[in-house]
Amino acid sequence: MEDITLGFLLIGAMVALILLGLPIGLSLISTGAIGVWLIRDNVDLAFRFTALATYSGIQDYLFATIPLFVLMGLLVSISDVGKDTFQVAQALLRRISGGLGMATVAANAVFAAVTGVSIASAAVFTKVAVPEMVRHGYTMRFATGTVAGSSILGMLIPPSLLMIVYGVLAEVSIGRLFLAGVIPGLIIAFGFTVMIWLYASFRPGQIFVDPAHSAADEDAAMPVGEMLAKSVPIACLVVLILGGLYTGFFTPTEAGAVGAAGALVIALVRRRLDWPKFWRVLKEAGLVSASILFLLIAASLYSRMLSMAGVPNAIGDFVQHLGLGAYGFLFAFVIVVLLMGMILDSTSILLIMVPIGAPIAAAMGFDLIHFGIVTIIAVEMGLLTPPFGISVFTVKATLGDPKVGIETIFAGTIPYLAVMGIGLVLIAFFPFLATALVK
Repeated sequence: MEDITLGFLLIGAMVALILLGLPIGLSLISTGAIGVWLIRDNVDLAFRFTALATYSGIQDYLFATIPLFVLMGLLVSISDVGKDTFQVAQALLRRISGGLGMATVAANAVFAAVTGVSIASAAVFTKVAVPEMVRHGYTMRFATGTVAGSSILGMLIPPSLLMIVYGVLAEVSIGRLFLAGVIPGLIIAFGFTVMIWLYASFRPGQIFVDPAHSAADEDAAMPVGEMLAKSVPIACLVVLILGGLYTGFFTPTEAGAVGAAGALVIALVRRRLDWPKFWRVLKEAGLVSASILFLLIAASLYSRMLSMAGVPNAIGDFVQHLGLGAYGFLFAFVIVVLLMGMILDSTSILLIMVPIGAPIAAAMGFDLIHFGIVTIIAVEMGLLTPPFGISVFTVKATLGDPKVGIETIFAGTIPYLAVMGIGLVLIAFFPFLATALVK
């Protein structure tokens, strides 16, 4: 059997193992090791290859970024920074019809700039924003859909764990990826607010229980001093992290360390952290980081096996023979990612698709930074698509209301998916939107 044929069979076997319930990391590392064994017909080489991938896959100093940003996100989450950010946005936008929805998007965008995890955003704002929106006459469908829809900003606006994973897999600068995500993230956040304004102005029945009483929230006034006090912590973290990265003063790893230290100071100053909570935060950060790092080790072996089998080159040659061109390939790649988003989580999709797609994209002339932003937007859309839709399920679980069906939340996310689709097309066809800050 030819190596290329074997490579494609192993990809199919790996996907089948995942669908049968085997964890993604075990699926990747087992098919990678077996693939090396079968391709080279040497079981000792397969074991040595696996050992090499385990050591070299995460030995770089850069990988310290992962636990540091995870720790920072967890510390920010327990410090009530998300709640304060929402209250400030609510006060600023209270006189605009649909202002609470816009406040949720704005707060999620700011919160994303210090956490980098969509699930954390979905959980925090389900508790904070949904009750407020329902109390002010918004439908449950719109309220939950807005939280789930805007939570995806957590993986697009830097720092982002998905960007770290992509940067490792595609071997591109994570710092440049962080900067590249700023403009696309702001474009999509702006698109969300425009969409909410259009609904509130022209189709109020879609978002309000009683369209005749769709007036803005008038009881959310906040003294300027209190507003500043609640804004300063999150603003300092954003300036510290993004400012340090943009000026080149910090490397991504150093930015993670400084951000985690800043988040710890905020939690201590606000007296939200005691020893039991701190121990829980450390344990959770360790568990999350270890799982991500194991996945990267598995993906490293899987990627090397694919290269050994010649799969990326074979797919690239096939696409060129079809005459699809660079954007034809990009369109097909995005469609596959969107379909995979219906059954797999974001990290799994990147681990499977980036080792295949990135070499082909580079050969076709794409800037891998631009390609990465497009890929991450497509992957994030998968967080909102049934039947998997992990952000939707997070909102449902956090809400804990048996009267709110999962289909209600999925229906509420449809407008946000449409806006993301428009944003993806714009960024795909105008690469400078992703690369303007990294040139």
